[in-house]
Amino acid sequence: MKTLMLLTLLGTVLQDTTAVPHSLKYFYTGSSGVPNFPEFVAVGLVDDVEMIHYDSNTRTAEPKQDWMNRASEGEADYWQWQTDLAVGQQQSFKSNIEIVKQRFNQTGGIHLYQQMYGCEWDDETQEVNGYEQYGYDGEDFIAFDLKTETWIAPTPQAVISKHKWDNNKAFIAQKKNYFTQICPEWLKKYVDYGRSSLMRTDLPSVSLLQKTSSSPVSCHATGLYPNSAVMFWRKDGEELYEGVDHGEILPNHDGSFQMSVELKLPSESSADWGKYECVFQLSGVKEDIVTKLDKVAIRTNEGNSMHVTIGIIAAVLVLALALIAAVVFMLKKRNGERPKQKHEVILFSVFSFSTFFLSSLQK
Repeated sequence: MKTLMLLTLLGTVLQDTTAVPHSLKYFYTGSSGVPNFPEFVAVGLVDDVEMIHYDSNTRTAEPKQDWMNRASEGEADYWQWQTDLAVGQQQSFKSNIEIVKQRFNQTGGIHLYQQMYGCEWDDETQEVNGYEQYGYDGEDFIAFDLKTETWIAPTPQAVISKHKWDNNKAFIAQKKNYFTQICPEWLKKYVDYGRSSLMRTDLPSVSLLQKTSSSPVSCHATGLYPNSAVMFWRKDGEELYEGVDHGEILPNHDGSFQMSVELKLPSESSADWGKYECVFQLSGVKEDIVTKLDKVAIRTNEGNSMHVTIGIIAAVLVLALALIAAVVFMLKKRNGERPKQKHEVILFSVFSFSTFFLSSLQK
């Protein structure tokens, strides 16, 4: 979970609204002064699905998808090779984070130095694209522009690196060859390994959620795959833009994704809510999932709280009945005879009141 949070820090800036058929991305995160967290983490993703992981605690590159075990079929030393690469990057990041701290005149404290690089490949047009960028403490530090074959430094502390790397023509040529040749070749291999999984389409379950009766209504979809999907609200067939808040597409633990879009409740009466619809569209699937705004279908925390309260009350009443029954039993056992009538009256009265109270709460 912590790794995903760090990836989101850098990855959300890199998301594009245009769907890309296939992508290979690597995220490196070096940390300084972060307690209970590896000082270096490397994660590889194919089509935004994590397929390889390494960290400085385990010091071993490991597959995160079963289909990645095929990588060692043609390359017997593939995983040792990946481990050696990650160990080298770990040492490099340890030095680089100290250099960047000096440029910002920093000594102690908590700091993160991140790198994201990879490529995209369109299996229809065969077009390829590559990218690489670095971040420091959640801010852009320096990035490579493949089209101009130059480095972009948005912060003064990165200008030194820009001049040094721009003037290293062999370094630039190496980058270009990796992004246009080597990276796409590996991406095609990985897509072939995981084709049955990566090329699937899973429709999500869609629900209407609301924190309180005055909160916006959230249309939430989970279990979708791939993540090239859109959600929006519409009224009378027209897409709405005002009062609508689009959330990010987030990963689930099983490799699927979730997303949501909120709608500020309409001012008209609930009788007119039927004019509003939440629409989910998944790339590659012709039919949309349309969910009408229905007050009855909305799940709220208020409703959940009521059910919890009823459950607690029921448990307390059952416990009280059990205690009373135990007292009656002890009286019978001690006296060796039927308890006095008043005990039976008390037990029957409590039971009747409990039944009536619970039935009234559930109405």
